[in-house]
Amino acid sequence: MRLPRSILAVTLAFTIAGCSNIGLRHLEAPGDGPDEFSVMPVKPLTQPKDYDFLPAPTPGGANLTDPNPKADAIVALGGSEAALNPNTAIPSSDAALVTASSRYGVPANTRQVIETEDAEFRRKQGRLTRLRLFKVDRYEQVYRREALDAAAQNEAARRAGLETPSAPPANE
Repeated sequence: MRLPRSILAVTLAFTIAGCSNIGLRHLEAPGDGPDEFSVMPVKPLTQPKDYDFLPAPTPGGANLTDPNPKADAIVALGGSEAALNPNTAIPSSDAALVTASSRYGVPANTRQVIETEDAEFRRKQGRLTRLRLFKVDRYEQVYRREALDAAAQNEAARRAGLETPSAPPANE
């Protein structure tokens, strides 16, 4: 009589453990150490050309050595930091691009709409993703039909006569 009870208890424990909802990706920190991705290095200190003409300090303002990843990325990609200023007008060279990209309008709640549509998609596709006996990454399983095959897309573009960059063989 003890064996069926123990089997029932183990089955019940697995069932309860499998009902937790930790999302599609099971990510855990490997230890109790600091999060190395939250540390942003500062820019190196430099000497001013003339100590007589230093800018006035601005309490609560930005320092020259403070990191600004958005501005750094824009400059690294060939842009200018003036593009970060919301009061800056769109350059005439980019006006046609802005007009073409916004010709159908941009709804203000795009992120919320996509979030609700994705939650509904995951609910339909991943009915059994909450049942887990082991720690498994279910993201690929749920989105398998949504993923593109890069090699197939590259080959289709080549057949259509489009120039494509060289790509590694599909089996690598």
